[in-house]
Amino acid sequence: MTGRQTDRRPKGGVLAVISLLMIGSAAIRLGLEAGPALAKTVEPSAPKMKQAQADLPGAQVLLTELLRREEAVKRREAAVLDKEKALSIADQAIETRLAALQDAEDSLRATLAIAEKAAETDLTRLTDVYQSMKPKDAAALFETMDPGFAAGFMSRLPPDAAAGILAGLNPEAAYTISVIMAGRNAAAPQE
Repeated sequence: MTGRQTDRRPKGGVLAVISLLMIGSAAIRLGLEAGPALAKTVEPSAPKMKQAQADLPGAQVLLTELLRREEAVKRREAAVLDKEKALSIADQAIETRLAALQDAEDSLRATLAIAEKAAETDLTRLTDVYQSMKPKDAAALFETMDPGFAAGFMSRLPPDAAAGILAGLNPEAAYTISVIMAGRNAAAPQE
């Protein structure tokens, strides 16, 4: 057996186990000893902060000023929130009033439409009455009317009835009513 010797030992097995045991021991020690050490360094932070404040002469003044400004900002934020609430309430009140105003306007339009229709009905009826009268009797009434009012009725009458009434009027009244009728739409746009 001089050729090759066979080595039946496990390769690196024992060394690996020993290395793992040593690393485990170091981790346990580090964990057991590092905890109290870290606790000791964390505890004095509050006194260190006070000491740092005492070391810096303007630190207390700066801290006081920052706290004062923070309070001022909080007051401003509260004031802005109050103003926003007031504006919201005012907006709601305005919307309510606008809705009420719109309802009133619609009601007024309906009332005006009814009144306009009634007035138109009355004028149509009165025009029919003047048209059915004898031209001489109607002319006597038209002479006593205001010329503008009489011209309005003449414009509504059919041309033959208006001609009969105008013929029965005295020339001065007939001329005045004719001028008013002719000039009524003179100021209206042509195009």
